[in-house]
Parts: sequence; structure tokens; C-alpha cells
Amino acid sequence: MTAWKERFHPYATQAVAVRQHIHQRPELGFQEHETAALVANKLRDWGYAVTEGVGSTGVVGVLKVGDSNRTLGIRADMDALPIHETTGLPYGSVHEGVMHACGHDGHTAMLLGAAHYLAETRKFSGTLNVIFQPAEEGLAGARRMMDDGLFTRFPCDAVFGMHNIPGLPQGKLVFAPGPLLASNDRLTITVRGKSAHGAEPQNGADALVGAAAIVMALQTVVSRNLDPQSSAVVTVASLHAGKANNVIADEAVMQVTIRTHDRHVRDTVLAAVHRVVRLQAESLGLNAEIVAGANPYPPLINTIAETLFAQKVAVDTFGQDQVSTATRLLMNSEDFAFMLEERPGSYLLIGNGDGPGSCMVHHPGYDFNDANVEVGVAYWSRLAEQFLSVP
Repeated sequence: MTAWKERFHPYATQAVAVRQHIHQRPELGFQEHETAALVANKLRDWGYAVTEGVGSTGVVGVLKVGDSNRTLGIRADMDALPIHETTGLPYGSVHEGVMHACGHDGHTAMLLGAAHYLAETRKFSGTLNVIFQPAEEGLAGARRMMDDGLFTRFPCDAVFGMHNIPGLPQGKLVFAPGPLLASNDRLTITVRGKSAHGAEPQNGADALVGAAAIVMALQTVVSRNLDPQSSAVVTVASLHAGKANNVIADEAVMQVTIRTHDRHVRDTVLAAVHRVVRLQAESLGLNAEIVAGANPYPPLINTIAETLFAQKVAVDTFGQDQVSTATRLLMNSEDFAFMLEERPGSYLLIGNGDGPGSCMVHHPGYDFNDANVEVGVAYWSRLAEQFLSVP
């Protein structure tokens, strides 16, 4: 057993049991009452000052050691997804239609294991804030915690987070100085016209034809408004119109998602989408309404200094072979991006495994790789010790 494993193995063993317990009892966003209570009780037992109900069901544990003014935040998400689990695991979900299909059970367990180790060893000087966040899955729980005064009540010089990613070797840590994950803007576009008999289209205003024209015109937003080296996606994922084959549709409804990695690019794309929809509709004598979905996520952009620091911690702990720099941007979204808009910090990825049976997140057969709990416990512990190093 390597030196780092000997040091953290006992804490990881306990954290794996906690992970499987949480996996068996998944809770959806802002409903994580049992999970939050478990987290709060363990933190109290280890000597943390605990605040519950931050941003609804969030929990923050604070541990101050020594006399340094340095402050650190480490965040883990707690919520599950409305997916029916098909893993067949002995610790599979007991809640029908709800499962931990994204690994937030593992994220929570890793941070709990590190919190336990740091409370017992106390080899740092400063204030450690362990942040257990609700409702990451599309509900912007990070934003809710921040609106509830997260960084005012629990100051953080920097904040860090981690997410598993299937398809990468188990335990491989990936860092990205700068942008990593995309923004997520969801739009509902409603095109309204005038119904008429299908045999007499001149008496109507066809919302379906207008919607089709808009779908095609939206394909030019990225290719004709952005530098070719900028990354963006505009996807029309749903279009519903009409009820009969002989009636001109008076309404068509589209669901659109927009992903970008840059705030300026995001503004440019959104403006172009609004312009294209309005003008295409007007050209056909139609009206169009765009309604933005709740909780749009900004792009996740890591600060350079904090990312380089976080990467060095990983190299020092596990060796260069277990660490890499991201070679491409991902179009997934993550509400840790809100935290990085207010505080410097970094979000890293950990490989969940690349074997033939590994499932992507949000799949009913997915399960967090328990071998990663030990890696996560060690990494968060070492990051805290080095960020809050004793003078």
C-alpha cells in the first residue's frame, strides 16, 4: 500500500459505507432532508460548527484551526435524479423512480471522509468550510445557497469542487485552467399564427411552416455569427405543432438549448437567436414569443492560479501519471459555475473508469466507482492542508 493510501484508507473505508447508504436512499433537489441530516450529524460529531438549511437543504460545516486568516471552501453536491435504477446492486435505490445516477453520493462521501480526517489530524491553520450543496441538477442549488449568504456568512478565499466522469481511467484527475464546462440556456419558443382549412392555406398563417423556417435559420447562428474557433451549440430538441392533417396549425412550440464557453459568446448567441426568431416569424406574418427557462447556468471558468495550485497538489499526492490537463472543452453544464463567478477557484474531474461496463452519468445502470472515494478523501485532505498550510 502506498504512503498516501496508508494515511487515508481508514477514513475512505468508512466513507464508502456512507456512500452506499446515501445511494440506497436518494433524494431529489431541495428534498435532501435525510442526506443533509446525515451530513450535519457526522460533522457535529467531528467537531465542526454546523449550519443547516442554507439555501433550503444545504449544509455548511466550519472548522477553524490555528490563528491564520486564510479561508477555504470545498463543495460537494447531494441531490439525485428522477431515473429508475437498473443496476441490481444490493444497495440499489429503495425509492422508486429516483436514483443517484450522477455520482453525487460519491462526491458527498469523498468530502465527508476528508472532513473526518482533517478534524482528527488538524494539520492546517485557518478556516475550512465544507459545503454540501442541494439541487445541482438543473435547479441551481449553488445560486440558492449564495443568495442565502453563503460567501458572506462563510467567507472563502477560494472554492473548489470535483465531479466524476465515466470513460476516463479510474482515479485520473483532470484539470482545466480557464473554461471547462458550458453555459446552459433553455428557451421555449412559441410561434403563433392563424388556423385555416388545409385546403385553403391562403386563409391562415401557418405556424408550423414558420417554426420549420426558424429551425433551419437557427442553424446559421453559430456558423455565421461566431469566430470559427469559438465553441457554441444551438439545439432545437423538440417541436410540436398541429393536430390534424387537414388543419393549418395556429401554434407551434419549440424547446431549445444553447451551450457556450464564453460570456461574450453567450451574449452574442442569445441575441442572434432572438433576432432570427423574431424576423423569421415577421416575414411570414406570424408572432413569436421566447421564454427563458428557469435557472440558466453560466459557463464554468476556472481561475488560473487556483487551478495550477490544485493540479500541483494532485501531482504531489498521486504522481504525474495520475494527473492530466483537459484537452478539450465539454458541453455539459454545472452550477458550481455560479460560485466561480463570485470566488476564485477550480473545478476538476476524476475518472470513474473506462471498462466495457462503465455507464455515462444520467444512465439507469450508472454507479459511482467506490475506488474513487479513497482518491477523493486523500485529495481534498491534501488540498486543504496545503491551502491552509501552517506557517
